[in-house]
Amino acid sequence: MKIGIYPGSFDPITLGHLDIIIRASKLVDQLVIGVLKNNSKKTLFTEDERVELVERVLREHKLDSNVKAQAFNGLSVDFAKEKKASFIVRGLRAVTDFDYELQLAQTNHKLEENIDTIFFTTRLEYSYLSSSTVREIASFGGDIKQFVPECIVQSVYDKYKAIRSV
Repeated sequence: MKIGIYPGSFDPITLGHLDIIIRASKLVDQLVIGVLKNNSKKTLFTEDERVELVERVLREHKLDSNVKAQAFNGLSVDFAKEKKASFIVRGLRAVTDFDYELQLAQTNHKLEENIDTIFFTTRLEYSYLSSSTVREIASFGGDIKQFVPECIVQSVYDKYKAIRSV
């Protein structure tokens, strides 16, 4: 069985993430979306909430037969090894991403030579898109419908509403 992992924060999952998930899922028997628990990074959503949002998107797009979401802590390469994955999926939006991602891929390969990294370039319409951009727009009540899957739009707005009411 060919397994791949796609690690990231997914805070929140964007249409760019979804595009890569759809494309990568065609290459594997199972794709695991690794939702990173990063204690040094302040996230809008908890890891459980992020997993639930990803799972909702997978169901909505009928990808849940061979794509699963799971929270993890630590190195992506260790998570890949634990899942018996052959490769790690990473997205590249711009040339600036490439330097960082190449170093990461080479380091991961040095740590575990049996796990490769596959890069997907984002489609042009998502080349500017990031979760942080979505958070910024949503925090001011801007329209995020063109940036995130429709099934999670309200959850993002609701999260900011809850934060403001505290």
